[in-house]
Amino acid sequence: MEIGPIFRALLRNKTGAILIALQIAFTMTVTLNIGVMIQESMAQADRPSGMNEMDTFHLLSFGYAKDFKTRVTIENDLRELRQLPGVVNAIQINAFPLSDGGWAEGVRTSQDQDAQSFSPAVYLVDENAIETLGVNLVAGRNFTSEEVTWRGSSKQLWPPVVIVSQSLAASLFPDDDPLNMIGKVIVIGETPTSILGVVEKLQSPWTGSSNVEQSMLIPQYLDGKTSQYMIRAEPGRRDALMLEVEELLSDPSARGAGRIIRDVESMEETRRRGYNIEIGLSKVMGFVMVVLLLITGLGILGLASLSVRRRTKQIGIRRAMGATTGNVLRYFLIENLLITSFGVVLGAFMSVAFNMWLVDLMNFPKIAWYGIPLGAIILVALGQLAVLGPANRACRVSPAIATRTV
Repeated sequence: MEIGPIFRALLRNKTGAILIALQIAFTMTVTLNIGVMIQESMAQADRPSGMNEMDTFHLLSFGYAKDFKTRVTIENDLRELRQLPGVVNAIQINAFPLSDGGWAEGVRTSQDQDAQSFSPAVYLVDENAIETLGVNLVAGRNFTSEEVTWRGSSKQLWPPVVIVSQSLAASLFPDDDPLNMIGKVIVIGETPTSILGVVEKLQSPWTGSSNVEQSMLIPQYLDGKTSQYMIRAEPGRRDALMLEVEELLSDPSARGAGRIIRDVESMEETRRRGYNIEIGLSKVMGFVMVVLLLITGLGILGLASLSVRRRTKQIGIRRAMGATTGNVLRYFLIENLLITSFGVVLGAFMSVAFNMWLVDLMNFPKIAWYGIPLGAIILVALGQLAVLGPANRACRVSPAIATRTV
């Protein structure tokens, strides 16, 4: 089958073909850039927090009684939690990674007020935090029990040593190796302190932050009626321990009197909740992509069906002159391929131009190198599938009936 005659036939009835080609180009432009958005959102939702999420859960203890003894309760809670069969370790902590709520504090490398300041997440923990969180200590050492102090809820006292994330260390001292930060002095608020250790990765509570991996561990217990505990279970024991721990701490015959235990949640659920916007956006954008592709496919189907109805007599004459069903099928497939190819080429230029505009306007991620070829393959395949039905109907046209069609 010659491509030339098919192309010239298209030029004689070009309005419908041009509209479908423009629709394909528009679909390719929109879907490719939506795909970039989905890829970026899912990449954010899949970012590792740096801690063991699979086996870890947390809860909130709220003491409401007037005579509620906070320090004694916290010490007893932690001691008994760590003794529970199946518990690897447990800590009191003021906030959780990925939870979208926590503390941050300005950090500089000197007392100079004009020095560049960063606002990492602050986690108040004790010497058991490294094991409980499951973070990787890549330099320095862990806290000792003697270095952990008590902090009142209204006091702003910072300890002499801290552990920082590798991302924060690299931001504070960009010209040095983050693994050689041990002993370097930083200023938290107005208090000089020194870096005791560096953990490889530990995300902040704010998943949408551009500095999500900047955080620091502070060796302090928080003295207050509201305490949050994080518990790491042995593999496979988390769900059972969530129920057991809630029952243990809620027991009014022990230390449960005068307080409420609530918000028992696994870190996996915290991640889903923390990234629900990104996940929801990906689902909505994915639905839009499917709808656009479906509309484009229906447009191709409609154009091909109209073409078959208009050319029934012509098809019948070709069949009477010896054209096989394969010849007729190939005619419509090639015709659709020409229309789709034009739309894809135009869509490739439009996609790149639109993406470059978005990159300049809002720091939008660029289309990956494989995006254009993949989009082209999908749309060409969609066009061929959409035209198969009308083309098969054309193949079944009877030569005798077609020649009698007015």
